[in-house]
Amino acid sequence: MIDLKKLSVLAITALLLTGISGITTAAAAKPVPTTTSLPTTSLTTLITSLINSVGDDTFSTIDLTTLLATYTTLTPTPLHASTSAVWLQPTSSSSGPSTQHYGPYPSGSPDSGTCGNNWADDTFNRHFTVFQNRDDGSFLVVEQFKDGSFVTPSATPAPPPGVPPNSSPGGCQNSATTQGTVKDGVTGNMHGYFVIPIPPGSTQTSTSSACFVSQTECTTYNFLNSHFTGCSTYPNGPCTVSTFFDHYVAPAQGLIENEWKNASGDRGGNSGDIRSTNVP
Repeated sequence: MIDLKKLSVLAITALLLTGISGITTAAAAKPVPTTTSLPTTSLTTLITSLINSVGDDTFSTIDLTTLLATYTTLTPTPLHASTSAVWLQPTSSSSGPSTQHYGPYPSGSPDSGTCGNNWADDTFNRHFTVFQNRDDGSFLVVEQFKDGSFVTPSATPAPPPGVPPNSSPGGCQNSATTQGTVKDGVTGNMHGYFVIPIPPGSTQTSTSSACFVSQTECTTYNFLNSHFTGCSTYPNGPCTVSTFFDHYVAPAQGLIENEWKNASGDRGGNSGDIRSTNVP
């Protein structure tokens, strides 16, 4: 995965929606493993609905401003909440959804696999979309990784003890030991997204079009901490990735497997691999 290490996420419980607004902004390392589930809010429910409406691959690359506008236009207009249903307010409402976009930011990152090693290096454009619930002031950030590519090996493999540096990205997703390797020089395409709820009580401190303020590299951490309070411990809680999806494809090249999906449990979990050789 991209800017973090792997993340285990509990499925998000569906809630009813109440009048949501969004602000958009624009990394890629894998999410850090965690067993802490973030509280479900109307914003996470909205994002889950948007993802389900178009699918993970399309959500990774689509213009979220256009998607949100289309989604809310097609959503029934409520009077207000009832005991059985609550709908989004229309876009003309003062509490309706809106978006503000940041990016693209050309970026790169080592990509970690399930064995803990960095198996490839990625390049991509980062896009951030910040959603805000005008009713309670809460925020949520969606980071998209668009126009991505990867190449093996990583310049910084850093494998844990006993793990070959060329372990395939999905080599340990069904086993405690490496089940596959990937040769040098494999190239392919990738895209994906992170969903990052901002902690309650946090404030947006900047709407600068720059990815960061005072830092020297565009990363998830630098964007969040340049634009919000409450994320100084990212990727650890309380500001952390709750849902993620990354899709890698490496056509031909003599591979045994040439497609890997690296996803949180609520998006189907990991599947496939980018693999040159099986390990007995």
